Amino acid sequence: MRRLLVLGSTGSVGCNTLDVAARHRDRIEIVALAARCDDQTMFEQIRVFAPRCVALVEAAAADRLRERLRQAGMNCEVLQGDGAIETLASDPESDTVMAAIVGAAGLASTRCAIVAGKRVLIANKEPLVMAGTMMMTEAAAHGATIIPIDSEHNAIFQCLPDHYRCGQAAEGVRRLILTASGGPFRDTPLEKLCTVTPEQAVRHPNWSMGPKISVDSSTLMNKGLELIEASVLYRLPAEALDVVIHPESIVHSLVEYVDGSTLAQLGQPDMRVPIAHALAWPERWSSGVGGLDLAALGRLRFAAPDPIRFPCLQLARHALAAAGVLPNVLNAANEIAVQAFLQGRIGFMQIAATVEQCCDAAVVADLPTPADIPAVLQVDAWARHHALGVLSRRTLNA
Repeated sequence: MRRLLVLGSTGSVGCNTLDVAARHRDRIEIVALAARCDDQTMFEQIRVFAPRCVALVEAAAADRLRERLRQAGMNCEVLQGDGAIETLASDPESDTVMAAIVGAAGLASTRCAIVAGKRVLIANKEPLVMAGTMMMTEAAAHGATIIPIDSEHNAIFQCLPDHYRCGQAAEGVRRLILTASGGPFRDTPLEKLCTVTPEQAVRHPNWSMGPKISVDSSTLMNKGLELIEASVLYRLPAEALDVVIHPESIVHSLVEYVDGSTLAQLGQPDMRVPIAHALAWPERWSSGVGGLDLAALGRLRFAAPDPIRFPCLQLARHALAAAGVLPNVLNAANEIAVQAFLQGRIGFMQIAATVEQCCDAAVVADLPTPADIPAVLQVDAWARHHALGVLSRRTLNA
């Protein structure tokens, strides 16, 4: 019986995780849930799964939830604050943690779960982008098992030998190829990208995701972050990692071996597939997702990404090659720029321009080596502050 804690339970990945868990109540016990502020969704999840404890970051949301539970006569402890989520991640009541808190906010709790030696299902890219080497070193030291949830990294994991564990050198592998749908603007004329709206950017053609990751998909920054993540998970250099545009989102990634063989993982574009794989591994459990009808699909297309259309991908490649603080700076600056775009404060193409200016400034800044959490957070804070300054100057000059 897996004793599961879901961090980010009210988000897209969290809800899909609970959907899979509901199909396997004889195998999975939901012991705790955590989220930022969605007390209404959290209340419904408590009603269905009866966890022993939950946590909400925002105090007002936690107060509303406690009152709802009181009125409903339901018994569940409600913690509040960032520290509460970290406490749950460390608590031995759970042996498996779904780490699905979006952005840098998920860094500390993911690390707590790793240090506690748990089975950690990593759905948020940021901890591995910001502090990947440190995370994998601590996983090895504390006996934690890391299984990736991103469809691309989970696909790679499935295509590697049965004995493989994340953090090891991927022996016999020549190249990893991550697929990208290309997002909603893969065929949009370049001159029209400047007028893209947030509503258009979050309308992904294949996947149902939150607004931030949907924008990242439209700029291909998500694929750039995934390149950095793949380098950490599978201990491969930048030159052994590639990206290909695959509009159908059926082939989720490929592993090319030194003997000339290439293995691919195929499946419906539904996050329940990698979630079910990670929860069940090394077994296989039903996800609730149907199989493929290849004859009905007819064809699968592949193309190289256009560097002019997707400058964020090039920025991420540069950050991966440079290593040091640049992946952290890239991630933080992108979070600030995407937020500004979603709020209508900057245009779509200014996301990449903002990130590039921050990365250029970081090269000459005296920033600490990312050797521990305080240093990682210091770089993250610097990048966010610098990105806000870039956006402020851009607004003044507009």
